[in-house]
Amino acid sequence: MRLSTKGRYAVTAMLDLALNGTQGPVTLADISENQGISLSYLEQLFAALRSTGLVRGVRGPGGGYYLGRESDEISIADIICAVDEWVEYTRCKARQSNHEGQRSMTHNLWDDLSEQIFVFLTDITLDDLVKRGLERE
Repeated sequence: MRLSTKGRYAVTAMLDLALNGTQGPVTLADISENQGISLSYLEQLFAALRSTGLVRGVRGPGGGYYLGRESDEISIADIICAVDEWVEYTRCKARQSNHEGQRSMTHNLWDDLSEQIFVFLTDITLDDLVKRGLERE
C-alpha cells in the first residue's frame, strides 16, 4: 500500500465531513476552504468516494455531502483504497527476477510492509480520528 497525496487528502476531507456533517450536508466548497484543498480536486475525490458508498450526496440548495456509513464503520484503509488503486511497494523491478533467475531478496520484506500498513490503517476508523482530535483539544 502506498500513501499518496490523493489518499491523504481524501482522509482529510472525510475527517472534515465527519466533524462538520452532524448538522446537515457539508459542501465541497466548505471542505475546500477549511482544508485548503482545491475544489476541482475534491470533486474528483468525492466521485470515487461516492462510487464506493463512503459518502452520499444531496442535490439542490442546501445540498452537500454526508458520510455514507457511520464513522465507526469507515476505516482509513477504506478511504485510501477508494481513491487510490491498491499499490504495493513492490513494483515491476522487484517482481522481476534478477540476473540469476532468483526472486529479489527484499521482495518479501516489501510485501510484508505493505500488508502491515494495510492492517494498521484497517484498524483505525474515521471515528477514532475524530475522538483523537477532540482529546487533543
